[in-house]
Amino acid sequence: MPQDLSPLWISLKTSFLATFITFFMGIGAAYWMFGYRGKGKSIIEGIFIAPLILPPTVVGFLLLLFFGRNGPVGKLMELFNLTIVFTWYGAAIAATVVSFPLMYKTALGSFEQIDANLLRVARTLGAKELTIFWRVSLPLAFPGILAGVTLAFARALGEFGATLMLAGNIPGQTQNVPMAIYFAVEAGDINEAWFWAVSIVAISLSGIILTNLWQEQKHKVRSINKEIDKQIEPENQSFLASSRSSASGLFIDIEKKLANFHLQVAFNTDSQPLGLLGASGAGKSMILRCIAGIETPTQGVIVLNNKVLFDSKKGIDIPVRNRRIGFLFQNYALFPHLNVAQNIAFGLPKKLSCGNLNLEVEKQLIAMELQGLGDRYPHQLSGGQQQRVALARALASQPEGLLLDEPFCALDTHLRSQLEQQMTETLTDYSGVTLFVTHNMEEAYRLCANLLVLENGKEAHHGSKYEIFQHPATMNVAKITGCKNFSRAVCISSQQLEAIDWNCTLQVVESVPNKLSHIGIRAHQIVFTNDPYQENTFPCWLARTSETPHRITLFLKLHSPARNVHDHHLQAEVYKEKWVKIKNLPFPWYVHLEPLRLMLME
Repeated sequence: MPQDLSPLWISLKTSFLATFITFFMGIGAAYWMFGYRGKGKSIIEGIFIAPLILPPTVVGFLLLLFFGRNGPVGKLMELFNLTIVFTWYGAAIAATVVSFPLMYKTALGSFEQIDANLLRVARTLGAKELTIFWRVSLPLAFPGILAGVTLAFARALGEFGATLMLAGNIPGQTQNVPMAIYFAVEAGDINEAWFWAVSIVAISLSGIILTNLWQEQKHKVRSINKEIDKQIEPENQSFLASSRSSASGLFIDIEKKLANFHLQVAFNTDSQPLGLLGASGAGKSMILRCIAGIETPTQGVIVLNNKVLFDSKKGIDIPVRNRRIGFLFQNYALFPHLNVAQNIAFGLPKKLSCGNLNLEVEKQLIAMELQGLGDRYPHQLSGGQQQRVALARALASQPEGLLLDEPFCALDTHLRSQLEQQMTETLTDYSGVTLFVTHNMEEAYRLCANLLVLENGKEAHHGSKYEIFQHPATMNVAKITGCKNFSRAVCISSQQLEAIDWNCTLQVVESVPNKLSHIGIRAHQIVFTNDPYQENTFPCWLARTSETPHRITLFLKLHSPARNVHDHHLQAEVYKEKWVKIKNLPFPWYVHLEPLRLMLME
């Protein structure tokens, strides 16, 4: 062991100081770059990580030019009779500069791994950006940041080239362990070089190993909790829900232009739930995101309860946190580092006393029948429980609008059915504006009084669910709402038309529209009859069947037997009880297309 241990103490205090500085600078720079959308991002990124890719001696030379006697900082410090070159402070600066990129890149990667919906939902709950950073971003990124701290410390501990250029090799003042190793080898003292080498390796590896052990232990605890929770029976899923929000309605008239998509919609809705139906990419979720303020429309107006949320002409764009919108995302976006009670309390006013805050949370737990689960974390909950927590969190902030983005898509069939019934109760008691996005036509019909059908970012049909299902405006609306039978149609008279693809003439009740394009009928509205002389009654033969647990779909060929399983005109759906009665009857069967059920479409 060398008699002079000053290189060790110099290395340790230099590394700790450098790590302390890079901790704040790295996190600050990473979070800023995480949200930065301006120009020159790649150039700024290149400057930040340059010390990681440049040779340390080059970094030291640049620092010497900057802090030296003729450098900008050197000249400034000379006025105060101060200097950085060949001092311990120079060694600390060199260690800070070379370790900064590791802290920055690791922190940036940690922030980028955070589910963006968590940040969005925090904004919809009224949280300010600084609050989101401290309560959401930083806690979730902390494991990665801790790894960055360890790497930055190890890098600072091993710094040699930049330190030698800026601070020199002054024993007892700037000579650190790497320099001691180099000059010991140069002097032929291999034993001393071994001592310093083993010391620096031991210190560096111990930090990395301790960090890994901490992360492994944390992962093991979470895994054990998951195994335990698998054995816990799901609790009673029924719940009551309430809200104190009052609403007079939502008006929206916006355009959102993207490279390959153009949303252009105008509609208004009141306290009755409005279902948004449409294929993937039709613009349903984009409408919700524009209302919440997560996305900014290219132009237009959004008004909720006479409060202008967005007006492109007047330059009004209220921040997300001030819009009083409750947003239930597809994945629920529960904060994983907060327990159930903390998730629910997140959007509650900060001015509430601790007692009132706890009382409000308890009221939500009781309303959602989540009693006893307040201390659990999201990963310890079933899918249905997670959904109820997310809904309780959204309602606790007393939003004037509730946006539901396919809340049942991740649930199994049984749980989906249960929660759908419970959601119906919730929406019945909630007096605010509700928009419900879904792909499922039956789901929308059961939950919503009114529907907005979207097609390629445009309104295809807006009205009551009865109107849209009975009289869809276009064939595409009929398809989206579940109709399977269509034929091109030609008008013969005001009450008669020819169904070209079905090869038949049909009597209709509705007046034939001037721009008639197609005629359709829903599968469950096709009637089998024993009277072949009724109007709109035709002989048919069975091409094939398709079975579900409760119904049979019959693929029927009109007028003549089917040549193969694909040769059919109509699909008819019947309950299995009906199928048992007709399946052994001789062909032809007769189907009756009721004039009242026929849909005339442009």
